[in-house]
Parts: sequence; structure tokens; C-alpha cells
Amino acid sequence: QLQLVESGGGLVQPGGSLRLSCTPSRFTLDYYAIGWFRQAPGKEREGISCISSFIGESPDYAASVKGRFTVSRDNAKDTVYLQMNSLKLEDTAVYYCATNPRGVCSYSEDDYNYWGQGTQVTVSS
Repeated sequence: QLQLVESGGGLVQPGGSLRLSCTPSRFTLDYYAIGWFRQAPGKEREGISCISSFIGESPDYAASVKGRFTVSRDNAKDTVYLQMNSLKLEDTAVYYCATNPRGVCSYSEDDYNYWGQGTQVTVSS
């Protein structure tokens, strides 16, 4: 079964950092754009960051995380990372990564075919 696996979530204090990882199982991320989404309690899932499959194309960030989060991909490890710095209470959510076979960035969930199971990030003092 083809799937994505997220890891790296946890409990962190405000101002702290976490790095999430997104790794495929039984396929490669080479030609996929990877989107990061999150769903906070009682809210709809939202797209927060995206990295395309095209070399030289800049990643995209939602306004709520721009300047604090950084997405990157390590092709040798076939892994995409989301580095989250200066975490705020409102960043508390389940975080998901997903693959877009078109290779371009998008925040429309209909563009994504494989999703991970999600990893919990809790920011609390």
C-alpha cells in the first residue's frame, strides 16, 4: 500500500521549534509537489506550505507561517521537511503532508492524491 508517513510532532513551548518529516512508503517523492496542511481543533484543514518538484521554484507559505516555517526536500533521503520555528499557541494542530502528482504547488486538497496519517503538534506553556 502506498502511503506517506509524517513524524516529528510533539509538545513544545511557545517560541520553540520542531521539525516535521514526510517520507513515502513504497514510492518516491521525485515528481510530486508536497503540500503541508494542518487542522486545528474545531477548524477546517488549511494548507500552510508547499514545495514543487521543479528545481529552482521557490516554496510557498501561507501568511500565518511565513517567516517562521521553512519547507525543504532532501532528494537523497526522499524526504520533505517542515522546519517550524517561533511556534505559537495557534500553531497547535494535526499536521499532514500530501503529494500533488502535477508537481506544482497548490492548496486545493483535490489536487493531492496521497496523504499521511497526520502528526500532532501541541504548543503549550
